[in-house]
Amino acid sequence: MGRSANLPRGLVDRFRARDGVWPDDTGCRMLHVDMDAFYASVEIRERPELESVPVVVGGVGGRGVVSSANYLAREYGVRSAMPTAHARRLAPHAVYLPPQFDLYQEVSRGVMAIFRDITPLVEPLSLDEAFLDVGGALRRLGLTPGGIGELIRARVLADQGVSCSVGVSSTKFLAKLASGMCKPDGMMVVPAAASLEFLHPLPVSALWGVGAKTAARLEGLGLETVADVAAMPLPRLRRKIGVALAEHLYALASGVDDRAVVPESREKSIGAEETFEVDVADRTLLRRELLRLSERSAGSLRAKGLHGRTVSIKVRFSDFTTITRSRTLPVSTDVTQEVYRVAAELLDTQVPPGDVRLIGVRIEGLDNADSAQQLIFDAPERGWREAEQAADQARSRFGSLAVRPASLLRDSPERTADFEPKPE
Repeated sequence: MGRSANLPRGLVDRFRARDGVWPDDTGCRMLHVDMDAFYASVEIRERPELESVPVVVGGVGGRGVVSSANYLAREYGVRSAMPTAHARRLAPHAVYLPPQFDLYQEVSRGVMAIFRDITPLVEPLSLDEAFLDVGGALRRLGLTPGGIGELIRARVLADQGVSCSVGVSSTKFLAKLASGMCKPDGMMVVPAAASLEFLHPLPVSALWGVGAKTAARLEGLGLETVADVAAMPLPRLRRKIGVALAEHLYALASGVDDRAVVPESREKSIGAEETFEVDVADRTLLRRELLRLSERSAGSLRAKGLHGRTVSIKVRFSDFTTITRSRTLPVSTDVTQEVYRVAAELLDTQVPPGDVRLIGVRIEGLDNADSAQQLIFDAPERGWREAEQAADQARSRFGSLAVRPASLLRDSPERTADFEPKPE
């Protein structure tokens, strides 16, 4: 399963433990940790009776897409980002579940806390994967990089009840390749001295940035493996595929990747969007969905200690025509009602009537709450903020449905997944 299925025979085994002994991990300070079928694994943790059956998480309606599938479902060809209707044809007997993003975010926070307990140099890529630089933790923990990888896998399983796969190497690129090749629930160590031995037998599609079209282009030049790319003279490669792409691929094929782990990657925007099961023209229902999305987006701001100054909405009509409209506030905010007020005004004044397939809210121009300009003390929004902070605390303690705006307690149009699926 996973990427190892298409690799040269025996390659994966050469970089796994033999009789409990891992390959030499000297200088391998980079780890890439990737959760295994994350959403599906969390659902199975909550419902252990599903462990032995195919499980698919995603929009369960006709327009839904697969967000995650466990490895039993993948045996039938089900993959993330696949239309749910197609998945049902491939695996009609699988269990199909709507996503619970609040739950996944909670588990993700717990996983990331484990990482940060080991090293402050953690670079999250999404809810379910991150790079770690463990060079500074080796002496403190008295472990090798591989030993830290094993510690992480054990702690994540014990504390959060889900499994992860870990790649250990001297560069981010190699570590990420390794974690993908040892899935699920595995670990691989690529020694610094064996980087090219590991890389060169791989197909060109293994290189970061090479999709299907670029792979076909390279293969048309007779470059089928990473070794072929490394062997072509760089000036010739530049002439064939362009300077920037040639230099990028040539460096990776030669084992060169000097990117550091960047622990603080400042977010530029926060938002959410929803695709309706049935097209919606009723403005009352659209405004209700905007309130739901504003609540989720502003709640994410408060959880991360951020404020935003620009509110934008995205509307996709039934013919797939898509428009965005935005407004910049005089004062940055993290208040749901303020975000919703602007979003609703944009809908009412700048979006023509029609059947809507998708609607979204996004908050941009982010800044830390401490440095963001605050509303005056006695402004009406202050009361909203205090009420919403109290609601955040209640939801954190009693669940996401503990406190909701009254208008969201009524029936609303069916929706599919609020978040983009991530290929696993």
